[in-house]
Amino acid sequence: MRARVLFFGVLKDLAGRPSEEAEVPAGTTVGGILESCTARFPRLREMAGSIAAARNRQFADFSAAVEEGDEVAFLPPVSGGTADGAAEIAEDGNYYALTRRPIDPRALATRLIAGAEGAVVTFEGTVRNNTNGRPTRFLEYEGYEPMALAAMAGIGREIAAARQIGRIAIVHRLGRVLVGETSVAVVVTAPHRRPAFEAAIEAIDRLKRIVPIWKKECFADGEVWVEGERDRDAPAG
Repeated sequence: MRARVLFFGVLKDLAGRPSEEAEVPAGTTVGGILESCTARFPRLREMAGSIAAARNRQFADFSAAVEEGDEVAFLPPVSGGTADGAAEIAEDGNYYALTRRPIDPRALATRLIAGAEGAVVTFEGTVRNNTNGRPTRFLEYEGYEPMALAAMAGIGREIAAARQIGRIAIVHRLGRVLVGETSVAVVVTAPHRRPAFEAAIEAIDRLKRIVPIWKKECFADGEVWVEGERDRDAPAG
């Protein structure tokens, strides 16, 4: 039986590859594939307790059975396109995208405004010039793109259904992002300011916990993958 195995973030470095084609016996589980990987790439074992898994772009328990042609991805805790443009979902006036181009929050707000809003709240996450005093040159963002885009849209749909807002947009950069540039933007319109602020805060907090995007900080004297906070709702082994 054949399956495609993907490694993201620091796991890609520890395995020495972004992906591989695996021949596995019938009845193999997601956890069985991980055990095989840690046996071949011992450095992965150091992070085994914090790794999450996805099967066919959905979070999966390690006991889940793997079938012929499945795509199995191993994901470190998140730290929250196409080669030149954006992968995007536009629905019900809301907008979600992954892009390798600079984010224009004003254009996002203009896209959302319908005339009935009394508040437009914009959150921008920007790249600072240091981490604990260590000068930062730039950040590199990597994402499991189809799953990340779907997760962003899921967050937006749930917030729009639960809160008194008009529209919401969530956009995240991938690739190299320079100091001072915007890495993520959340824009919310609403009839009143409080729901707009609350929705924006919820969106960025949830994005940082569950959307499979990872950040590498690049310094003048080295680089490091930033390990985020593992989401309690993601299946674990």
